[in-house]
Amino acid sequence: MTDASVTTADPTTQTNPNPGKSAQLWEKFSDTALKRAVFSAFYSVKAPYFRTVMPRVREAVPGRCVVRLGKWWGVQNHIGTFHVIAGLNGAEAAMGLLCEVSVPDTHRWIPRGMRADYPKKSTGGLTITATADFPDFDSITRETGGQLVTIDCQIVDDAGVEPITAEIDVWVTAKK
Repeated sequence: MTDASVTTADPTTQTNPNPGKSAQLWEKFSDTALKRAVFSAFYSVKAPYFRTVMPRVREAVPGRCVVRLGKWWGVQNHIGTFHVIAGLNGAEAAMGLLCEVSVPDTHRWIPRGMRADYPKKSTGGLTITATADFPDFDSITRETGGQLVTIDCQIVDDAGVEPITAEIDVWVTAKK
């Protein structure tokens, strides 16, 4: 699992020397609102369940991804607030894109688990900011095995309240 001696990068200065296709597409489609909307639609098709919450990607850079979920009847629960599972689906969408733009094409990642709590009711839509301190990927080889990375998902509603908290563990390994 995680080795305390592994050096992690500063999340504000993380880069990806070997970006995958999602990272390359975001780079091409991130400069205008229309292009971001097109990218978001295509990203939702990549993992079809994401379409149920219609995520709008706002930012995607190594170490940080921001996704917006608008409130509509399809994500609303029986008491009129944003359904927690829909919010967590958005957190998974943010985590997935964060990994896509942060993990180099020489490595792969897979979610291992999620911890969530929902201490407050939500108001309106949600903005999800997924962040992580990714390791030095050169230290993750076929010989050394993988490393567990925890993605922190800050989920804030339109009133500035954090109605849901989530952490997602991701297992990162070198490609064979």
